[in-house]
Amino acid sequence: MAVRGSLLSDTWSALVDLVLPAECAGCAAAAGHGGGLCADCVAALAAARPARVRPQPEPPGLPRCVALAAYAGSLRAAILAYKERGRHGLAGPLGDRLADVVAAAVVPGPVLLVPVPATATASRDRYGDHMLRLARRAARALTRRGWQAGVACPLRARPRPDSAELSSVDRLRAAEAAFVLVPGRLAAVTAAVRGGVRLVVVDDVVTTGATLAAVAARLRAAALDVQVAAVLAATQRRVSAR
Repeated sequence: MAVRGSLLSDTWSALVDLVLPAECAGCAAAAGHGGGLCADCVAALAAARPARVRPQPEPPGLPRCVALAAYAGSLRAAILAYKERGRHGLAGPLGDRLADVVAAAVVPGPVLLVPVPATATASRDRYGDHMLRLARRAARALTRRGWQAGVACPLRARPRPDSAELSSVDRLRAAEAAFVLVPGRLAAVTAAVRGGVRLVVVDDVVTTGATLAAVAARLRAAALDVQVAAVLAATQRRVSAR
């Protein structure tokens, strides 16, 4: 029932974005199309080019990280509207651009996208796991381009404090205990990796890199190699491109 409710909520939110004259999620102007974005914000999203980013300091074990753009402007506003204000129709344009980041991060071939899991509380408050929704959209976009792409969820998130209130050191400590493996899901993922499928961890925003490093560490503990992470945005204060 919870999954069905989440799907119904996503469908309703997408229809609202398409039918009602809602404000653009990126700039608050009148939105005409683009899953809740005005033409200018759609163009800005399309113009962004993925690039490698690195937190300073870089946490141990962080996979090579590629981001679409800086966490600023219309992209930041769209992510917040999607994640915090129920604008689920934005999963379309954001998920499609996440697919572009994955395509820029790895050479074409079979991939499994591993979304950073949300806590049960966050999923309940947001009517579903926002990154799982984006990962599924990105996988479908990659499949349409001829990739073999799917989504795997071998991790579960434990309750944890709001990272916005933590220092970089505290974020790292909290992240180390934030995720656990789901044994019943490991066999299929392990078999896929042994068959040549690459794992790509996906998230919305990278700040200190602690979360991505912790997810990679948990997967490596199960002999699942993770070399790449793909994100929509990188916080400028903490991350710089090289």
